[in-house]
Amino acid sequence: MVGWLGAGDYRNLQISPNHPAILTIQLFPCYSSRMRHGFLLVNKPTGPTSHDIVAIVRRVLPEMHIGHLGTLDPAAEGLLVLAVGAKALKVVELFKGLPKAYEAEVHLGAVSTTYDREGMITETPAKPGWEMPEPAAVQRLLNEKFTGKIAQVPPAASAIKIGGERAYRKMRQGRAVDLPPRDVTITECTLVTYTHPDVRLFVRCGSGTYIRSLAHDFGAALRIGAYLSGLRRTEVGEWKLQNAVAPERARWTDVLPLKEVLKSFPGIIVSVQEAKDLSFGKNIAREVVSNTVAWHEDLPIAILEPTEDGKAHGRKVL
Repeated sequence: MVGWLGAGDYRNLQISPNHPAILTIQLFPCYSSRMRHGFLLVNKPTGPTSHDIVAIVRRVLPEMHIGHLGTLDPAAEGLLVLAVGAKALKVVELFKGLPKAYEAEVHLGAVSTTYDREGMITETPAKPGWEMPEPAAVQRLLNEKFTGKIAQVPPAASAIKIGGERAYRKMRQGRAVDLPPRDVTITECTLVTYTHPDVRLFVRCGSGTYIRSLAHDFGAALRIGAYLSGLRRTEVGEWKLQNAVAPERARWTDVLPLKEVLKSFPGIIVSVQEAKDLSFGKNIAREVVSNTVAWHEDLPIAILEPTEDGKAHGRKVL
């Protein structure tokens, strides 16, 4: 008989069939029903923080090794992608910078210190003679000023660091926050509905885009002021909100296995010996491209990078 320890590395306890009392340590990648790793699509409600959602899922699965691919503000709702299991957490770096899609509710005629409904709201009544442009004109404005590669100033109430200190902390202390503009990419910004004073937009954008800043700048362009009154994230990369589950109802059957999660990355099948070598930090004699995943028996072993001498190096052992 052979018994396996439910450990996350490659050290497994093998019991000799001829001498049950003799135990040997064998290096071999293993998988058991207790070692499930993958991504979980969660529908976050408004109110809790992203960390709160992680805590809920840790409890209901249960699984301690859980993180997320990108936070959602407490006031926002929608798709939150969680990495579940130690191996899943290690591959999160491959998914940095994924495009995202949002449904944004924008309230006209007021501004906010945080650019959303959580801040101090100040009414900005329209000046005499001001009229809201027709929907077609609004869409032209969105196309011209808020689509493509644009320079965007992040909100002062953001987690961006200034001299090692979070911007929002400086703001809460009443200190000046001066954030330089950043280049962001918005591939789609569509007017969905408009019933004054509320506008709904659909936005598809690159990583680092602040929808709060978009709402604020949109109001400034209309010369009436605006803030973000509601936000729902509907897409992260290829994953969509309609496939997400409520955090308190998450089950292991909802977790997307790493085989599916990593299908878009190049991969190679490695032998037992190659898996051992990679686990010890040794290079293997394989030609690979950057971010190649080494697989053994449907289990990811390492993320590989090519070396100058034509071999493969395990940049991260999983």
